[in-house]
Amino acid sequence: MPQISSYFLKVIYYLSISYFTYLMILITLQYVPARLDVAFLNIKEEATALKHYPFVFFSHVYTSIFVLITGIFQFSKTIRNQFPSLHRNLGKAYIFLVLLIASPSGLVMAFYANGGFFSKLSFFIQAILWFVFTYKAFQYVKKKDWINHRKFMMRSYALTLSAISLRLFKWIIVSTLELPPMDTYRIVAWLGWVFNLVLVEMYFRNRKPA
Repeated sequence: MPQISSYFLKVIYYLSISYFTYLMILITLQYVPARLDVAFLNIKEEATALKHYPFVFFSHVYTSIFVLITGIFQFSKTIRNQFPSLHRNLGKAYIFLVLLIASPSGLVMAFYANGGFFSKLSFFIQAILWFVFTYKAFQYVKKKDWINHRKFMMRSYALTLSAISLRLFKWIIVSTLELPPMDTYRIVAWLGWVFNLVLVEMYFRNRKPA
């Protein structure tokens, strides 16, 4: 029974992540080709007027979707054991994109986040943690410390998944509560990534030693 339950949870996890990643792809496609008058950018006129912001924004959007997709396969035992080279190459792509593009661009974008100081602080902390966790995962894999490598990759991917959870929490709050839009945004700015990290840490705490 425990094995059946574990298998069922894995199926639910991969189906859910795949579905929400598909929705994120649809959101990303709104910005192809690059334009400043679509979707989220319609309310960022002051930021898009700056020369560097459009470059940072599109760098973040275009790389983050690949980070999200490559991360899906990183925790599959089947791929890790039967296709180790694929696992390594996807891992290298994930780490490269986060450390060199996605996290730094997210850090810059944090200074222009909606919702004032409270939201900006949240996205600033998230970008820093995303970089640190990913870099730690890179350090541990070089040391062949597979346990800590996996832990920090899970923490890193939890922050990657905030792109999904933020929007999910926003939909839940808007559907159930009547809050001003900026109040909602301030809440989900924190809830979107803190919730994911708490779940990961709870998993580590409750997981039985191998």
